[in-house]
Amino acid sequence: MKGIARYIVPGLILLFAASCGGKVEPDSEVPPVPVIKDVPGRLVSIQEFNVLPGNPAAVNKQNLQNAINEAARKGLALYVTPVENGYPMDGGLILKKNVSLIGAHGPTGRGTSNAAMDGPTGSLFVIKDKENVFITTESATMISGIQFYYPDQTWQDPDRIIPYPATIQGTHESNPQGVTLKDLSFYGEYFAMDFCHPSACEQILFENCYGYPLSGQFIAIDHCYDIPRILHCHVNPANMRQFGRSFEGPVIDRVIAREKFSYWIDHTDNAVIMDVFTFGNYGGVYLGPTTYGQFTNFGLDCVTVGLHIDANRSWEIAQGCIFAYVGSSVDVIHPIIITGGHTTLTGID
Repeated sequence: MKGIARYIVPGLILLFAASCGGKVEPDSEVPPVPVIKDVPGRLVSIQEFNVLPGNPAAVNKQNLQNAINEAARKGLALYVTPVENGYPMDGGLILKKNVSLIGAHGPTGRGTSNAAMDGPTGSLFVIKDKENVFITTESATMISGIQFYYPDQTWQDPDRIIPYPATIQGTHESNPQGVTLKDLSFYGEYFAMDFCHPSACEQILFENCYGYPLSGQFIAIDHCYDIPRILHCHVNPANMRQFGRSFEGPVIDRVIAREKFSYWIDHTDNAVIMDVFTFGNYGGVYLGPTTYGQFTNFGLDCVTVGLHIDANRSWEIAQGCIFAYVGSSVDVIHPIIITGGHTTLTGID
């Protein structure tokens, strides 16, 4: 009946007005619906909460946390309004349940950087904090279309690499479920996304994420018992070219020497990894003893170990290429290591 009423009620209004002698203009413009400021689901700029590019990092951190607290209470999504050179930020943020942090760099907004500036124009957080995880996610949260930049990180001197905490981490205070991380770019991070949980997390999605972690770890998942997804994620030292720079050979060599894997997964059920790429790291993908799932359409280049399968369960792996040629000697170079489990390999070069 509601659908029918949409068409019947305006006609009744016209008939009633005509019968009362009123003048009716059926083609006149309908006045706009007034905006209700606190309507649930409204996308609100973080600038409304005084998160501004000219603020100190500590002030922006506190104001953004206030915005997140308000969004959690009212059911709002927060928009990181694009600005030149980004928002200076300290870490220690908590993205609370049912809050989305949305930026402009989704599938249609990527590529707005300007190498002539100190940083790109866009939905960019400029992270100054060396002590705290930048943002910790609770359940039913989303971070999408945002860039993260560590301006003090070196790209030339391996002895000056700063071991920042993870940029994004799943909370350890509860069991985070339903976390979506998509269309994200990282510049100068040490460890991008950490979902190594002491008990369990579930339904975690990583999609269209780009970076080059100087620890060697881009995404790590441990204890995730329901369908984690890693889709279309790329690790490459050339990522810093957004800033007119590129990580130099000695820094890349130090990353390789850490003997870490770009994608590290253990104690995980039904995992799906699709269209992932890594270049210039010790390892591509590590699949730990208690994991199973599918891994397809990948490229692992300039690595020492491409794929290490230590699983005691089943993996289906297909359609990929591995170029393992980096190491102190040929004895340590292995395109694929399989030490357990039931593995099907198809169409791998």
